[in-house]
Amino acid sequence: MLARNRFLLLVVVGGAALAILSLSLQFLNLIPTTPIVEERPFHAADGGIGVAVGKSRKRVFPQPHTQEPNPIFEAYGYCNIPNRTEQAWEGHSPADYKLLSVHVMIRHGDRYPLYSIPKTKRPAIDCTLSTSRPDGKWERVRHQLLNQALISSYKNCWLDNSCVVQHLRNGQLLHHAYKQHSLFPSDWSPRQIWVETTGKSRTLQSGLAFLYGFLPDFDWTKLTVRHQWSTLFCSSACDCPARNRYLEEEQRRQYQLRAADTELERTYMDMSRTLGLPTRQLRAANPIDSLLCHLCHGLSFPCVPIGDSGAGGCLTMEQFAVIRRQQLDDEVDRRRAGLYHKYAILAMYPYLNRTAAKMERIAKSSEAGRQPRSGGEEVFTLSSAHDVTVAPLLSALGLEEARFPRFAARIVFELWKSPPTIQGQVKKRGGKGEKSKAKYGETFIRVLYNGEDVTFHTTFCRPHDRQVSQPLCPLKNFLSFVRRDMFSVVNATSYKEACYRRPG
Repeated sequence: MLARNRFLLLVVVGGAALAILSLSLQFLNLIPTTPIVEERPFHAADGGIGVAVGKSRKRVFPQPHTQEPNPIFEAYGYCNIPNRTEQAWEGHSPADYKLLSVHVMIRHGDRYPLYSIPKTKRPAIDCTLSTSRPDGKWERVRHQLLNQALISSYKNCWLDNSCVVQHLRNGQLLHHAYKQHSLFPSDWSPRQIWVETTGKSRTLQSGLAFLYGFLPDFDWTKLTVRHQWSTLFCSSACDCPARNRYLEEEQRRQYQLRAADTELERTYMDMSRTLGLPTRQLRAANPIDSLLCHLCHGLSFPCVPIGDSGAGGCLTMEQFAVIRRQQLDDEVDRRRAGLYHKYAILAMYPYLNRTAAKMERIAKSSEAGRQPRSGGEEVFTLSSAHDVTVAPLLSALGLEEARFPRFAARIVFELWKSPPTIQGQVKKRGGKGEKSKAKYGETFIRVLYNGEDVTFHTTFCRPHDRQVSQPLCPLKNFLSFVRRDMFSVVNATSYKEACYRRPG
């Protein structure tokens, strides 16, 4: 028995000693092990992605690698082709919350190119609306738009079939999102819906298409459309010298970045040789605008016949990709420089201030005991705008990483009110019970971009402590941001100070 126990003890001790010895030898690299290869992606000569083999290591800590954005893929996203389902998170809130108001800014939908490439044919886009859709409302939209001379009377056909579909879908998405919230009654008054557009027909057409989808029983006679003379929707507060200075500095930055891009310069020279044009003339024609139109509508890129000088041929997808790549690089450099953000703060303050004032007024009118205004409050606001409106609005809100506004992009501000809460517990004083007091619900804001909730990516809600019991952002954060905090970027405390303070 004793011999058996000694044998077992020897086996255990020997096994432990061998394990320690083996680990020690491996640690000292005295025993060869299967190498762990570090893989590094590189661009192969044929344009593919290869893998470079690094040195052998015992342990590799992987380094995250962000893949460069694909310019062509990004361009198709910009087109916003209305042939896919889309998830929209508008109208979502905790249980028993009441929706008080909705404020929407849209970019106009797909359009005809604003610029044409010299010596090329204009893209053959069908501007008529399809009557083959089984949806009866589509036929009603077609006749109404044509009767209002909103499409057919414009020789350049600024908006096309896709645009109307894009904004009909936008309107339908928000209709389904808000219909259970009873935002306004079926017999809504003109005061309750505020619609504003710029002087460009494409924003008016887009806004009307949106309203057709949003209000199924749309009544034209009840609608008043306000005209904003500035694309910044700044009403009577457009004068701001500092804003113009920031914009000029930003444009110089853009020019310097383009001038330093040798690949872009070679591409423009190749395109100029194909078209038989001076490079300067081609740049002035802004060819990306026309090329995007061809891409979005599935058309071949422009061609010119081959002449005696040898010029001729077709513009290529590779050339288009280079220009788009430079635009994506510009977005990155724009965020780094910060000039555009300062411009955006001053450019969009008037719009944000009006929106904040409307929200605050509606929030106060929802308090118990308040006498409602005759005709109701402006519970729905639609601002039909341009990319030069939506882009600075995104930047002013702190959504710097958001994609450049696609056709028919939308930003939505929602105002919510929580249900009343009971404060305190029942206390006894002198044998008598004291009743608890009901606290009126608080107001909160949600911000959504193309259906995605980006509230807690905004500057005013990013630092907010998001709790499970209270997953929304207080309205007071937004009000404080608009009235004071947003000007800290330009070292000021008010819009007037930021605009008129002398530089230096």
